[in-house]
Amino acid sequence: MRYLNQRYSAPCREVQAVLSDIGTEELAHMEMISAILYQLTRNLSIDEIKKAGFDAYFVDHTTGIYPQAASGVPFTAAYFQSKGDALTDLHEDLAAEQKARTTYDNLLRLVDDPDVRDPLKFLREREIVHYQRFGESLRLVQDMLDAKNFYAFNPSFDK
Repeated sequence: MRYLNQRYSAPCREVQAVLSDIGTEELAHMEMISAILYQLTRNLSIDEIKKAGFDAYFVDHTTGIYPQAASGVPFTAAYFQSKGDALTDLHEDLAAEQKARTTYDNLLRLVDDPDVRDPLKFLREREIVHYQRFGESLRLVQDMLDAKNFYAFNPSFDK
């Protein structure tokens, strides 16, 4: 979602397109994760819910899909971060993709079901591709600057 918001202040069409493409793909990633979670939890018995430590979640959401971190922190609009500075935003995007890759790495260490592992491997690969595309976008923005002092001004705002 952050990428879709950041595209408005991106300084060129190429970077806007990357942000639009990846933002749209990230929505599909969320759908895939939600589908996996639903398939894994839809037929749980009360005993299975309790044994898995899923009971606190169950009280609030039954087995509905409610986006939250593994620590229980719910999804928030803070994830839609957009600073309005293409350099800042792209550096944060690069970091976000690496964090997502690490999360998939950790999930893959915990999961042995091939029906769960295969989509997770696919999603991990896409995070790597996103990282590469954001790196290319950062280079495009940096090359557009008159000087290579990347932190002297906001290229999206200061002309």
